[in-house]
Amino acid sequence: MKDLIDILDLTTDEIDALIEKANDIIANPDNYREKCRYKKLATLFFEPSTRTRLSFEAAMYELGGNVLGFSDAGSSSATKGESVSDTIKVVEGYADIVAMRHPKEGAPTIASMKTRIPVINAGDGGHNHPTQTLTDLLTIKRELGKLDNLTIGLCGDLKFGRTVHSLIQAMVRYENVKFIMISPKELKLPDYLVEEVLKKKNVDFIETESLEEVMPQLDVLYMTRVQRERFFNEADYIRLKDTYVVTPSKLENAKKSMRILHPLPRVNEISVEVDEDARACYFRQAANGKFIRMALILKLLGIE
Repeated sequence: MKDLIDILDLTTDEIDALIEKANDIIANPDNYREKCRYKKLATLFFEPSTRTRLSFEAAMYELGGNVLGFSDAGSSSATKGESVSDTIKVVEGYADIVAMRHPKEGAPTIASMKTRIPVINAGDGGHNHPTQTLTDLLTIKRELGKLDNLTIGLCGDLKFGRTVHSLIQAMVRYENVKFIMISPKELKLPDYLVEEVLKKKNVDFIETESLEEVMPQLDVLYMTRVQRERFFNEADYIRLKDTYVVTPSKLENAKKSMRILHPLPRVNEISVEVDEDARACYFRQAANGKFIRMALILKLLGIE
């Protein structure tokens, strides 16, 4: 595997190996401090990001490497009309590996076809976000000790939420995973995922508009924000943005072992009072992102 564009580029064995490597990095950080000495990561972020970009940069620095790049398309030659193909051909002369975020779906795929260095998709439009999925899987494994025999509630924006789409495609490959989709009608999971992924693989799932009703069944509650930037109509965004808010009282019927994940940033879909609950693991999840990205960089650079 040269690139990571889609979570399906990885087999479950490869995912399990990355999780194992990330856990070893967490346990033995000193063993990895020089692994990427003299290597350079280019972060090409044509769309705003805090966690993803910083965790990629922290990952490379902790492996002893260096980082170059930009965090905003406005500071790149894209503003002059340069194509993704030309940008990546220039960058391959300066860097050993690239992490790219782009508002256009498929841009990292094009980049990967035009360069000999590894390209990691750090999010392309509403399409895919495979390193967030790896972060989610590492978190679930660390918190619950397994990736099979789980009931996962996906709540909020299931239509535009690329993190949700990638997570479903990864988790359906593990045994006995059930999904509960919790969203307003307007933000339901896209039909292609329902038909091509869930139904085709005979995965157990239900769709509902009520979070309270299904809360006692959940092993994982994966919250998402309603994303203003994916709406064409501001009135629709305002009407739907506060549909689901997790509060301590809503968690009273939840399992003690349940874990709450969120790809962040949150707006107000999880009340800050929930942060003190042991089940809230979204900040641990964000920290895990650095370790799984370290494992991935090592894999793509072929460094043992």
